[in-house]
Amino acid sequence: MWTKQHKQRNFGRFVTPILAAGFFSYFGYHIVHGDLGMDAAKDFERRRLERVAELDGLVKARRELERQVSLMSDGSIEKDMLDEKARYSLNVARSDEIVIFK
Repeated sequence: MWTKQHKQRNFGRFVTPILAAGFFSYFGYHIVHGDLGMDAAKDFERRRLERVAELDGLVKARRELERQVSLMSDGSIEKDMLDEKARYSLNVARSDEIVIFK
């Protein structure tokens, strides 16, 4: 007569799917929310666009400064440009003048 010495348990068939679900959940979370995930990529792109806009503003400001320098340094400095810069940097004007700075 054959008898079973131990009861067969169904726990063993659930170990692999549970481990796989945990594995995929862990890595799935970090694909979206991790340091190199999709949220971080969106944040990086947003910061890149902000810095490109800032760079464009700085390039425009530099071009304007280069234009002003070229007006002053080509040997034929315009008298009104010299007068404007002197008054602005020294903050002086005659008593009968009205000065409007931009």
